[in-house]
This record gives sequence, structure tokens and C-alpha cells, in this order.
Amino acid sequence: MILGIESSCDDTSASVFENDLMLSNCIAGQEIHRMYGGVVPELASRAHQQNIVPVVNAALQKAGITAADLNAVAFTRGPGLIGSLLVGSSFAKGLSLALNIPLIEVNHMQAHVMAHFIRQKSGRNSQPTFPFICLTVSGGHTQIVRVTDYLNMEVLGETLDDAAGEAFDKSAKIIGLPYPGGPLIDKLARDGHPSAFHFPHPKVPGLNFSFSGLKTAVLYFMNEQLKKDPEFTVKNRADICASIQKTIVDILLSKLIEASEQTGIKEIALAGGVSANSGLRDSLRKEAAKRGWNAHIPIPEFCTDNAAMIALTGYYKMERGQFSTQQVSSSARYPINPL
Repeated sequence: MILGIESSCDDTSASVFENDLMLSNCIAGQEIHRMYGGVVPELASRAHQQNIVPVVNAALQKAGITAADLNAVAFTRGPGLIGSLLVGSSFAKGLSLALNIPLIEVNHMQAHVMAHFIRQKSGRNSQPTFPFICLTVSGGHTQIVRVTDYLNMEVLGETLDDAAGEAFDKSAKIIGLPYPGGPLIDKLARDGHPSAFHFPHPKVPGLNFSFSGLKTAVLYFMNEQLKKDPEFTVKNRADICASIQKTIVDILLSKLIEASEQTGIKEIALAGGVSANSGLRDSLRKEAAKRGWNAHIPIPEFCTDNAAMIALTGYYKMERGQFSTQQVSSSARYPINPL
């Protein structure tokens, strides 16, 4: 029995697994950040302190066990917001000491990839076979990862500045949408024309990404159009959203295609919060049909931050005896490779 704890950003989550089978997965979000148009780190860490005990208790109850039944506790060590990470790691350390059970540190980005292997009583996800390439896209990270084993991953490319999820949210803010804007762009884009407006694609070497220039381009574009017509946003919101979404998706898929061609791997997976975006999911399916890929997309519950992916990764690390000590410290920047 393994308890997983996730607290890297603004979702407090706890999950209980019996080996690789999920028994529960509970998540508490933080609505307060909507007032500020983005996650406020200090407020996030305070909310984690309020939420973590009730969330862990709910996960244990839903799983039908008590804390005394646990054999290990896994937690997100990083990357993420340091204040938020400290709440989860401190709780995990305390529980580990109190119950005299092993402590297991987990890399948040590695866990997103592992979400594909979560097994539920109702059945499994579509699980990729090794080796496969995973495009991991979230609000804070964008990576292309070659996965050769549950715990063996190599980053082939990553963003040099901003993440794709941040580009969605900041672009949404520019056009007057509330936080979090990414899902709203996705919703509005369904009624828009993706080729209505053109935004530049950055020229970045290799398999790396850059999204800071896109945000600037959206800002300049909107300022210029609003000078000509103050009602431009209202009249064209769906087309603007569709065009922004198409640009981001095209940038992501162009690098994914390049990675597949370079490695010869046709097992392709998505992971991370932005993998819930319908435009990205649909485009990946179309490319897969065209290129003979086996595409794997997690169900929405396991796209965003959750403790199920932490507990499952903890299970595989426990199998290999990869435990942590009480001296382990949270890390805002935590590379995926040396785990």
C-alpha cells in the first residue's frame, strides 16, 4: 500500500495504490488564484497547509484503509513552486517517521509520463510500449522525452523560456479571458477559424521550444488591432483563440514529428495538463493516422496534476529499492534524468 502526495503547484492531491492498482485519487484545487490572474506562490503554499490533512484523510477513507496499513509514502520532490513542494515533502517526511515506513521522492515530470500506466479497477489506460516518445506539456514545462523504461527517461528537447501552458494562459489574459485561460481558449476555439490570423513560429535549433516570442506577438497584434477597432476582441474572439491554439499546437507537433523521424520511434504519447487540450489531442490523432504512429493520450483526470501518478511512480521505485532519506530536500529545479 503506497500513499502518493502531490503539491508542486496549486493542487493538493493524495492517492492510495495497492501495487500498481489505484484505490483512490483525491484533489483539492485553489480558487483564490482566479482573483489574481495566476498562481500566487505564497497563497498556494498556505492553501496546501490547509488542504493536505483533509485530502490525505479522504484518500485513505476512499481506499478503505487506515494510515497503519501503508507500506510507503511517495511525494513530489520537484520541480515546482518551492513553498508548495515544502508542504508536501514535510508532511510525507513526518508520516514516514511516525509510521516507520519508507520515504520515496518522485520527479513531477517523470510522474506525468507514468500517468499512462495507471491501472484502475475499471480497466487500464492505453499503455505505450517501450521505447516511446512522450510530449509532456504543462503550465510550467514543455519537454520531449524518450522513455525506455518506467524509470529510464531522456529529455530530447525542452522549452528554452516559457512553457506552452503559460503561452495559452498569458495569451488568454491579453485577450481579456479570466484565469486559467488555457481551457477557455480551447472552448472558444471550437467556434473559430484557425487560419483567420497568423502568428509566427520561432526558429529554435534541435528539438527545443520557445514560446516567449509568441506571447509578445499576440500582445503587439492585439494592441494594433484594438487601435483600429476597439470592438475587435468582441467581434473576433473565437477566431483569435482558434488561431492562437493552432499556432501552439503546430509548434508542438512539428518538433514531435522531428523527434519521431530522428529516433525512428512510432510509439507516441502525450502527458501533462495541456494534453487535455482538444486541439492538441485531435491533431495528434490525425498525425498518428497519417504517419502510422501508435498514439497514446491519458484520460483528462490524469492529464492535470494528481497524486495517482506520484504513487504509481513510487511503486516502481519501491520495487527497485530506490528510497529517500529524511535529509532529502525539495527542489524547484529537479532534472528528470538522475533519479
